Amino acid sequence: MCDQNHFEDDRLDFEARGLVTRQQFGALLGAGVAMMLPAVANAAAVAEADVTIKTPDGEADCYFVHPSSGKAPAVLIWPDIFGLRPAFRQMGRRLAESGYSVLVVNQFYRTKKAPTAPAGTATPIQDLRPMTQTLNETTHFTDAKAFIAWLDAQPSVATNKKVGTQGYCMGGPIAFRTAAAVPGRVGAVASFHGGGLVRDTPDSPHLQAAKTKAQFLVAIAANDDERAPTEKDVLKKTFAEANLNAEIEVYAAAHGWCPPDSRVYNEQLAEKAWSRLLALYSKALV
Repeated sequence: MCDQNHFEDDRLDFEARGLVTRQQFGALLGAGVAMMLPAVANAAAVAEADVTIKTPDGEADCYFVHPSSGKAPAVLIWPDIFGLRPAFRQMGRRLAESGYSVLVVNQFYRTKKAPTAPAGTATPIQDLRPMTQTLNETTHFTDAKAFIAWLDAQPSVATNKKVGTQGYCMGGPIAFRTAAAVPGRVGAVASFHGGGLVRDTPDSPHLQAAKTKAQFLVAIAANDDERAPTEKDVLKKTFAEANLNAEIEVYAAAHGWCPPDSRVYNEQLAEKAWSRLLALYSKALV
């Protein structure tokens, strides 16, 4: 979605209803204040690095974090329209502390190295749209294959375990297509306030994902559901007909509620979505 015409009205509406928390978090990040996500119980010690990954279209700058010892299932994270930034690095690190080897990508590497949103989540969305238009079904597939191949070459990745992938906003449909691009490797797919999951075309991400054997978690924002009320039903029907395990739920939160630097961040519901993600990975990445 990431619809600039509605975003500010939605933010004010959800704040008025008490469904937005940490409204000033983005401003604090911009001022250099460290982000504090809830601590991970029995957190694993982790190692992290900025990495460069060769793809058919160039070199992608990414962030890789994993447990300091042993091998762990791999997870590929596709950020929202604001791109690879401190919030997603912290989310990736938190997931690694729970026992996963995590690659957070800059999906806009063809255009610009991260950070790709100069003012973080305060960057006007219309300023970012030209970058999104450089991506399409073909780039989704080629990038997914390149990133998963890179992950499988890392000593910290358990290649005998399935790969997980998760996407936020525009990253949702890319996560769906990641499963379609490498169906033998991807065991779990999660979409958080994903936009464009269901389209009236044969190449719709939901139709491509339904041809895999992955398990799915689809967390839908309330305002997205209001604008596309039948999408959840289409997803449920499609995955049911494909005999795929899919948890599909509408959250009483605004589009963008999961990243902690979002202007519509809802900590309680973001934590609920995170707990469902961990539950998905615990059963599907085997």
